[in-house]
Amino acid sequence: MGAQDQPPLGVSPDEFGSARVDEAALLDAGLGDVDWASPPPGSRSLRIPAPSGQLAARAMGSPLDPWIILVPGATGSKEDFSLMMPDLAAAGYFVLSYDMAGQYESAAAGPENLVPPRLHYDYGLFVGDFLAILESAGKPAHVVGYSFAAIVVQIAYSQRPNLFRTLTLLSCPPEPGQSFRSVRRIGRFSSWANGRIGAALLIWGIRRSFVRVPRSRQKFVNYRFRFTRRAAVRDIYVLMKNVPDLRGLLAAADLPKFVAVGEHDLWPLQLHRLYAQAIGARIAVYRGGHSPCETSPHQFSRDLLALYAKGSGPA
Repeated sequence: MGAQDQPPLGVSPDEFGSARVDEAALLDAGLGDVDWASPPPGSRSLRIPAPSGQLAARAMGSPLDPWIILVPGATGSKEDFSLMMPDLAAAGYFVLSYDMAGQYESAAAGPENLVPPRLHYDYGLFVGDFLAILESAGKPAHVVGYSFAAIVVQIAYSQRPNLFRTLTLLSCPPEPGQSFRSVRRIGRFSSWANGRIGAALLIWGIRRSFVRVPRSRQKFVNYRFRFTRRAAVRDIYVLMKNVPDLRGLLAAADLPKFVAVGEHDLWPLQLHRLYAQAIGARIAVYRGGHSPCETSPHQFSRDLLALYAKGSGPA
């Protein structure tokens, strides 16, 4: 097959990503130094019972509206979506984000609380917690999984596809199996590093911050590490070296799919494009690194709303 016959690397419409200079792009360009410890005005905090324990969450909007569930990744928290929640709620959605078990204000949630208790955080724990929240909506929801959580929500979709209206994978590991092998800087060490060493590498990389991060953001990230359980990070590192291959299942999935990524992500952009192509997803590329929800929140929200309007619409 000639080069002209090659399929495109994902579907990337002009209205997605950072290609346009519009109001959303201008808002993102003027973000400045954000106080990440302050919750979005109009949001409310809550505790959600889940199989692994009580999960800290933040919500905006009316639960009667269509739901958007935003799931942060390893070492992350609900605050990662703070700048997106007002835009999404203002568009008529109920927006919910939560700290995964072992992370930040959900640090007390863990495998020891399961019935029967288990020794480690595993995919079953994270998927079970997420499905408990998804089922509480009482209707299918729009789902955004960020980084490690993008793996979790894919597994959840494989088990309960009827609970999803759309599936968005933000900065998702683009390769199954040992997902760290293509990551810059730590990739060459990841194959031999065990959970303890791997967790230390991850935390070191986040604290070191090779991408320029505003001072207030780095201060909040360092503060959050005081609470996040190292055992959870250790176990997640091991899980990310054993990512299930769900590309075939997602390719056959009859729902809108969206891959969102920063142009300087941990993984090479080419791998993200190949991944989007493999699962039949739209792809958007934003300026910045691994965290478009922090650095391009208005553009990412704009694109999510466009996806929802075209693919499923409010119900």
